[in-house]
Amino acid sequence: MNIMYILQICIGFIGLILIAIPFSSNRKIINYRHILSAIAFQLFLAFILIKVPVITNLFSYLADAVAALQIATGKGTEFVFGYLGGGALPFDLAQKGSALIFAFSILPFIIVMSSITAALWYWGILPFIVNIFSKICQKLFNIGGPIGLGAAANVIVGQVEAPLLIRPYLTKLSNKELLILMTAGMSTVAGSIMVALVSMLQIQFSDLNLIQHFLTASILSVPAAILYANILMPSNEITDFEGDETPKIYENTMDAITRGTRDGTDIAIGVGSILIVFIALVYLVDSILGIFSIGNQALSLQMILGYIFAPIAWLMGIPWDEAIVSGKLLGIKTALNEFVAYAELANLQEGLISDKTKLITLYGLCGFANFSSVGILVSGISAMSPERKPDLIKVSLKALIGATLASCMTGTVIACFI
Repeated sequence: MNIMYILQICIGFIGLILIAIPFSSNRKIINYRHILSAIAFQLFLAFILIKVPVITNLFSYLADAVAALQIATGKGTEFVFGYLGGGALPFDLAQKGSALIFAFSILPFIIVMSSITAALWYWGILPFIVNIFSKICQKLFNIGGPIGLGAAANVIVGQVEAPLLIRPYLTKLSNKELLILMTAGMSTVAGSIMVALVSMLQIQFSDLNLIQHFLTASILSVPAAILYANILMPSNEITDFEGDETPKIYENTMDAITRGTRDGTDIAIGVGSILIVFIALVYLVDSILGIFSIGNQALSLQMILGYIFAPIAWLMGIPWDEAIVSGKLLGIKTALNEFVAYAELANLQEGLISDKTKLITLYGLCGFANFSSVGILVSGISAMSPERKPDLIKVSLKALIGATLASCMTGTVIACFI
């Protein structure tokens, strides 16, 4: 790592913090010690998760488990959908890879993983891991038990499911704590979605353990989310647990599996529906923008977003000559959807950007920070606590800004280690 790149990374950390400060509700009481603690904690976690052999070996076992899950899911889709779900084709392929149908080959992973996650939660395996991470965050960032649990749980469960774990406390949380909950929800990716994304990106990242990088990205984004919430709405109000800290969600194993399957089906249908609508909208917008041109190139939504987000891509440690390509993907994720952005990343032309830039971009895209997620979170949490809907709406824009920057900060952190 040369001196100029080190300087770029340092500017990146400072720049990503400075972008958030103008949006703060009270700049005078921002606790900069918490900011430094969060960055240091991210760097420490990244070193452990990327460089320590014991942990990397554990991730290799997880990769084997994901591969087994993919095969097992394929057996189920083949039985239900036949050759559309991966079964033997009754015809010869004209083009390699053309038999991969997103609805039948990718979305079923969300359903299966959601069911497995629910079972692991009922058995107490996932709550044990989440509670450890939660307590570390509570100590480092001076946050209460409920919000620590809610934020940490986003690494495993979805952005709407995580608030269910602290449902009795939603009415008591301060606006700053609601902001942390929403920011963490939008800056991480649930376990059920991870497996689907791994399947999408395997061709582009065939030599990497993608489950390791997605899990690392989500884990690193939790302290980053708390960091940005502390900047955007600084406050010392803390809500703590009263009594039992381990809420009961499922009645038994079968209840966990069936409810997990139902929830996963809802998520899969939602993801598919959003992709259909957003890809159609992008095509319509590009059709209109294509009337105009810059030089010899037709204007497009991707081009506009690329120029807007290119400076942020540079702050993540990406060379300027590749920043527009990466910035385009960051913009697509924020304006549209992370699945659309990852689909674009998966189909990038060979040699357009370096492998290092691809990996940093993968980290920057990891999260649900987009406008549709804002609506999902506000409606989901307000359904659990209707009286907090005005407060949720009030902090929602800050949450979107914080979550977007948190994922980018995670990209900058990982740029230090690759």
